[in-house]
Amino acid sequence: MNPDKQLILDFTGTYEAEGFHTPQTVSLRDVEGTCCYCDPVSSYIIRSRIAPYGYDGIHWIDGGDYHYASLFFLEMIPRRFSLLLFDNHSDDGEGAFGGTILSCGNWVRYAQKLPKWREDSPDIPVYISIDKDILSTDYARTNWDQGKMTLDELCERIKDVASRRKILGVDICGEIAPHQGATDEDLQINRKTNEVLRELFLNLKD
Repeated sequence: MNPDKQLILDFTGTYEAEGFHTPQTVSLRDVEGTCCYCDPVSSYIIRSRIAPYGYDGIHWIDGGDYHYASLFFLEMIPRRFSLLLFDNHSDDGEGAFGGTILSCGNWVRYAQKLPKWREDSPDIPVYISIDKDILSTDYARTNWDQGKMTLDELCERIKDVASRRKILGVDICGEIAPHQGATDEDLQINRKTNEVLRELFLNLKD
């Protein structure tokens, strides 16, 4: 993974509200049909806009409503890999409409159908996907129900994996937007956690 490659997928303007920035941002605020569910046309547009950036970096993909965007990075990986998912939800449900439309709740099912998907093995590199709703509200504020993990626990688990496995790329979601009721405190807490996670991955540089 190249942690110097950092990319924001800007669906809501939340990172701007937090004061959190990266060298590259892909604006997606103009794309309709993206919140929780992503219709085929929107999926095509998002794939097209992020394709030039590749999978091998740190991708900030806004709120958990857009976690399905992880799939678009996984599709770019040209080799066998395992997905390491930190999430308070499994994201492998059938979803509405018979599961025929990609959503934040069923994207893992789509990922499991990728031809490069394999059983976990120590010699296979990993792609890490993090939804901050796995953390307690002391460390993240999201618009979904949250777990009880501490930020230190999450960081230690990531460092443990990195000591044993090659990391291909990472994405992080779990923001809450001002239009969803985010307070200044919520934005500050999320920015601080983002900074900690960014520093963690920067220090994992090969």
